[in-house]
Amino acid sequence: MDFPIISNGEDRHIHLYGPHLAPAWLNKLPLTVAFHYHNSETLFANDPIHFGLTSRTWNIRDGGAIEIDPQYAPSLSVMPWGQWEWPLTLSTPERAVLEMLDGLPHEASFEQADKFFESLTTLRPRRLQTLLADYKSIKVKRLFFFFADRHQHPWRKHLDKDVIDLGRGKRSLVPSGRLDPTYLITVPEEFHGNR
Repeated sequence: MDFPIISNGEDRHIHLYGPHLAPAWLNKLPLTVAFHYHNSETLFANDPIHFGLTSRTWNIRDGGAIEIDPQYAPSLSVMPWGQWEWPLTLSTPERAVLEMLDGLPHEASFEQADKFFESLTTLRPRRLQTLLADYKSIKVKRLFFFFADRHQHPWRKHLDKDVIDLGRGKRSLVPSGRLDPTYLITVPEEFHGNR
């Protein structure tokens, strides 16, 4: 599971992604954060949930090692946490941005996503290309390219949008929004035409 923290003012939320529910005792802890579980199996078509051990990765689901080109994987990383250095599994930035967009517009706002994208100057395009190709949500892929085009970071020119399935038809994301003619998604008025 990974722990991207989304905070709007005083409310602090930790979003947990993984193939299994978090333990029940987690919500009973006297903490000032709310935990939200998301089933990671619904996000990627061929996702072996894995973390890296150099050029080999470990598939958490079946407990076996996988040979993967390190340029494309892993999509998760492990870092030590706390005084006992417990292993804490986190999404790589490339995976975390897709997970964050999955919550738009209900768990994150367009403004938060825009600020998030503003800081994403060092994403790895090969890893992004692989994750985007495997991602199931048309909404997320269109939002990703909408914000990527808006911010024009150097990694954007290395992504081949034509090989990513962006689906067909319009997607209404914001009730009173304006339709973006490139990605056929409704966006808030203040984001329309600002690229």
